[in-house]
Amino acid sequence: MKFIELFAGIGGMGYGLTKVGMECVGFCEIDKYAHQAYNVLHNKNKNMWEGWDVRDVTDDDIRSIERERGKISLIAAGFPCQSFSIAGRRRGFDDTRGTLIYEVFRFASILKPKYLLLENVKGLLSHDKGRTFGVILSALDELGYNAEWQVLNSKNFGVPQNRERIFIIGHLRGEGSRKVFPIRRENDGTIEVIGRLDSIKGKDLLKRIYNINNISPCLQTMQGGSQEPKILININNEKLKLRNDETSTCLDANYFKGIDNHGARTGVAIKEATKKGYDIAFEGDSINILQPNSQTRRGRIGKKIANTLETKCNQGTLEGYRIRKLTPLECFRLQSFPDDWYYELKENNFSDTQMYKMAGNAVTSLVTYVIGRGLIEHQ
Repeated sequence: MKFIELFAGIGGMGYGLTKVGMECVGFCEIDKYAHQAYNVLHNKNKNMWEGWDVRDVTDDDIRSIERERGKISLIAAGFPCQSFSIAGRRRGFDDTRGTLIYEVFRFASILKPKYLLLENVKGLLSHDKGRTFGVILSALDELGYNAEWQVLNSKNFGVPQNRERIFIIGHLRGEGSRKVFPIRRENDGTIEVIGRLDSIKGKDLLKRIYNINNISPCLQTMQGGSQEPKILININNEKLKLRNDETSTCLDANYFKGIDNHGARTGVAIKEATKKGYDIAFEGDSINILQPNSQTRRGRIGKKIANTLETKCNQGTLEGYRIRKLTPLECFRLQSFPDDWYYELKENNFSDTQMYKMAGNAVTSLVTYVIGRGLIEHQ
């Protein structure tokens, strides 16, 4: 089954579909760095049709896909969600990003694939009291597609991230395919907030510290402002020397185990996201509580001894645990991406900031793997 991926990001949605044997023969992604990353990760044989902005793809370009690549059976699209998100201004179709779903409909009207697979934030259901979602369903009906949908949470698919997204499947009428939804999964995992960093400015969400043994909050684009989720780790379990002199333990990567050949990289070493203050203190060290993030190390950390006491004695010590941000590698794992993706992008000089954004904008691959398996089984 051949498919194309629109608003592809770095291909998280399509990766899950390829794991069930589907073949991606084209993609579109407007973000410069995500587009380049997609080429690095998926375009090694240069067999992908590509376009930067979906609006620049002409109708004849769309027709040429099937002339050159064969019949397209599915269009996958995680169309822009900012205009429908609770975190945004929820302007919906008044926002140009909201109208981009009509580009998906344009592709569908020309290619008439058997399936459409669309993904967006859960807020799409309630936007404008449900009228926005009704417009989408009406448009699908006019195109000849019966629609089914379900809100799915990544935490129910083997990844420790609380990420609710709505998935819509369009079935071309007359093709005789059966419904895939509902998909029933159970997970009693909860997000456990175990502290706050009040020294960080901004929203309360940015200040929260999470238990590494539970699940993470929903990943966002994490661009600046210490927006990466922060976890409490036991430093006594962190002294692994595994790769390039980098140290720490991190989230397990048992994703797609038994499904593909990349295997699981449990405990692969990762670089710390920051080297200041509490993040470089080890058990028994002293910390200047008033200036834990001083630009100079002297006066901030005392290695196994207290620094010179001042009249207020603002010295603290770390006992057994410390706080740090999630790294880009861990965020990739929270989207069920292979570790190799992180290392390949790192080798190609993509920055941590770019990779945080890529992870936050992505679709969890294991969710689309399960959906794709259902499409294959029910066709």
